Amino acid sequence: MRNLISPLVFGAALGLAVVGLPGLADSAAANNPPPTERSVTDIVPIPVQAEPDSTANFTLTANSVIRAEYQAQEVADYLGGLLRPATGFSLPVVDPSDREQPGITFELGDAGPQVGDQGYRLAVAEDGITLSANTTDGLFGGVQSLRQLFPAAINESSVQQRDWTVGGGTVLDYPRFAQRGAMLDVARHFFTPDQVKRYIDQIAQYKINTLHLHLTDDQGWRIEIKSWPKLAEIGGQTAVNGDPGGYYTQEQYTDIVNYAASRHITVIPEIDMPGHVNAAQASYGELNCDGKPVPPRTDIEVGYSSLCISSPTTYQFVDDVIREIAALTPGPYIDLGGDEAHNTSAEDYNTFFQKVTPLAAQYDKKIQGWHNIVVTNPPTSAIPQYWDTANRNADVAAAAARGNKILMSPANKAYLDMKYNPNSPLGLHWAGYVEVKDAYDWDPATFLEGVSESQIIGVEAPLWSETLRTSADIEYMAFPRLAGAAEIAWSPRATHNWENYRERLAKQGQIWTAQGINFYRSPQVDWKPAG
Repeated sequence: MRNLISPLVFGAALGLAVVGLPGLADSAAANNPPPTERSVTDIVPIPVQAEPDSTANFTLTANSVIRAEYQAQEVADYLGGLLRPATGFSLPVVDPSDREQPGITFELGDAGPQVGDQGYRLAVAEDGITLSANTTDGLFGGVQSLRQLFPAAINESSVQQRDWTVGGGTVLDYPRFAQRGAMLDVARHFFTPDQVKRYIDQIAQYKINTLHLHLTDDQGWRIEIKSWPKLAEIGGQTAVNGDPGGYYTQEQYTDIVNYAASRHITVIPEIDMPGHVNAAQASYGELNCDGKPVPPRTDIEVGYSSLCISSPTTYQFVDDVIREIAALTPGPYIDLGGDEAHNTSAEDYNTFFQKVTPLAAQYDKKIQGWHNIVVTNPPTSAIPQYWDTANRNADVAAAAARGNKILMSPANKAYLDMKYNPNSPLGLHWAGYVEVKDAYDWDPATFLEGVSESQIIGVEAPLWSETLRTSADIEYMAFPRLAGAAEIAWSPRATHNWENYRERLAKQGQIWTAQGINFYRSPQVDWKPAG
């Protein structure tokens, strides 16, 4: 395959070509640049096509510039922000017509139909780097590939005295699936806006383009609802094991949404119901059929709570919550949960969703939900998220046949909170132990019987927080597995190869070390020492 060709092959070919030609071999040796930390064939997720050229390495210098037209300046500024701290270079963003200095050129709008609206082309040559895409989403994705080609020290926060050489070559790249998601549970344990932003920056590196925020659960309600203020004032104060709670004001939530958008990530807010609602029912007695508030819960049991399906107050509550959340969320989807509603009868469950699903459309939103919602025959615009470990589910297959696009998150492959092994200090293991290879070795298009590639909208890696309290905890469970989920969602199926991936993943460890990411150093990977 083109993108798996070793640079050594090219070097060997070059050596044969110069044998017996006096002077030429010496010249080639003199011009042969030192090896770079990573080649275009080391990028994660692996590109559709990558052709290395070690004779075309580019070195960023104090004279380098970033060229971008007006519409691409935001992405250019983002790249400059990544490169300036460690280099100490000014790297001004200039007009494309300014060709006096070498540098990095953004070309927007003429990358060709093959790359679509999320793909890009990257060319690294001795005299400069060119990044082309049809949209700013594509440019942003290309930046994530480009930054991996720099020495890992580019991620340091202070000036490093060294050369900044990028491996030469070309890349053509575009995604396998349109939706490539990560989910963060901020309900079991609360994470501050800054902690969420830190995770946004980390997942953006791997071309993740949706952040599913699990905002409510039995143990905590994390978003201010002005028409029901006690949801945050009471329901927001608890967390698992009695740990401190918290909630986002609407202004803070908007700030998170806007920050994610600046990283080309769309936030999908989840308000889980009709189960997983104890925090709401502890805040307002009228959400219970007996009209009395329930005690707060800080354990990790599931399936015991249910909204009062027969009460008109329930639907006023849901309407108000959806209305306020929809107004704060520019993305097209709101997630209504729907999982583990064991204390809601099948008839009541169906009644609830027949009444609630149209409310989302009333506020110009489509719905996402856990795959359990398929039994309510939701509109084909709804996205059921498959989270079970089984390879067969007739109801989900039937929904796919009706036209629903399925989001794949099988817990024994994609759940980032599963323990790596019995000795993992964090996580749960109800879906099994999930080492790095386990999380990588699966195919969304063949995992679930009756659901094929064309019926899948994408892949999401959920991270539940029953055992997680800090950013370091998040990072330990997410990395390295998040990178594998991103590759499964982005890269062509034909490129999927564990041995090749583990070699590329080992070099990502250098980047994570420089970024201060607390990743799990799996014994399945031969991690490279920091550069």
